[in-house]
Amino acid sequence: IREEADRYLARAEDAESKVKKQDQELMQKDQEIVSLQHKVSNLETDLDKAEAKLSDAKQAKDDEETHKSTNENLQRKIALLESELDNAEKNLRETTEKLRQVDVKAEHFERQVQRIEAERDNWEKKYEESQQKYLDSKKELEEVVAQLENV
Repeated sequence: IREEADRYLARAEDAESKVKKQDQELMQKDQEIVSLQHKVSNLETDLDKAEAKLSDAKQAKDDEETHKSTNENLQRKIALLESELDNAEKNLRETTEKLRQVDVKAEHFERQVQRIEAERDNWEKKYEESQQKYLDSKKELEEVVAQLENV
């Protein structure tokens, strides 16, 4: 019996030793699981950050393309407006030159009008003088006729 008890005792001690060893392995595995869960949590956080950065980068790229397109449209508008400005400046120069020519012609015609008015005034003066001479001559003739009738 003693031998059997020693065998059972040895077997029990062996079993206890195996249980302790398995408990230690279980505790080690639990610690590894906690460590791995922590790593997974950190990796998920890093993944979320990376996805946010990727999303921001895609948005920045879209914004860049939008800005590029807007910039190209504005460049075309600027070119068109510059062309219109050049045309407007050319038209202004032409119009200014035509206005200057019209002013020169107007001054020429004003001088002609002044000359013609002066000539008209001269003719009117001559007419008035002639009219006065006519009236004076008529009066003198009437006086001579009246004197001749009295004679």
